[in-house]
Amino acid sequence: MNAVMQARQERIETILRRAPVVPVVIVHELAQAVPLARALVAGGLPAVEITLRTPVALDAIRAIAAEVDGVEVGAGTVLNAADLYAAERAGARFAVSPGHSPALLDAADDSDLPYLPGASTASEAMTLLERGYRWQKFFPAVPAGGIEFVRALASPLPQVGFCTTGGIGATSAAAWLALPNVVAVGGSWLTPKELVAARDWAAVEALARVAAALRG
Repeated sequence: MNAVMQARQERIETILRRAPVVPVVIVHELAQAVPLARALVAGGLPAVEITLRTPVALDAIRAIAAEVDGVEVGAGTVLNAADLYAAERAGARFAVSPGHSPALLDAADDSDLPYLPGASTASEAMTLLERGYRWQKFFPAVPAGGIEFVRALASPLPQVGFCTTGGIGATSAAAWLALPNVVAVGGSWLTPKELVAARDWAAVEALARVAAALRG
C-alpha cells in the first residue's frame, strides 16, 4: 500500500472510530440540513453521511461543512466519478458507495477524498483489499447474509474492517458491533421522517445519544 492510500485509510478509520454509529441521512429540504446535523453531533454522532439521493444533497453537505462545528460530513450513495468529485467540491470529508466499480476506484485514486467502498461478498472484499482498502462498507448488511456471514469473513480476511449498513436498527446494532470485524454500523433509524418533518431536533438528539452509547 502506498503512502497516499495508507493516509486515506487511516483517515477513514479515524472517522469510523469516532462513534459506533454513522447516521445515514436523506435530506429533502435544505433548511433541515444544518439543525439536523447539529442535533446528531450534539448527541455524540459526529460522522454524518448525507446520501446523494435528493437535489439538495450537495448543498446540504456544503452547508453542514460550513456551519456545523465538530462534524465529519460525508457523501453517501456515491455511484460514479462525477459524484465523487462533486462531493469533494462541496466540502465532504469522506465518501461512501453501496458497491464499487473500476471507474469509481480509479477516480478515488485521483481524489484526495477518503473513500469507503461497498462490498457484499468475499470476492468483492478481496478485490478492494488488493486496491488497498482495509476499511469497507458491507451493504446491504442484512439481505446480503447478515451477522453470521460477516462473522465468517473475519477468519479468512482478518485485515478487513467493515461499516455494516442496510437493515440494521436500534435493536440489532449492538449485535453487529460485537463482531470483531465491524468498526461501526450505519443506519437511518436516527432520523425518522416524522421527527424531521416536525423539526423535533431534541428527539433526534436523544436518539443519537442512545446510539452513541452502543458498544460491542
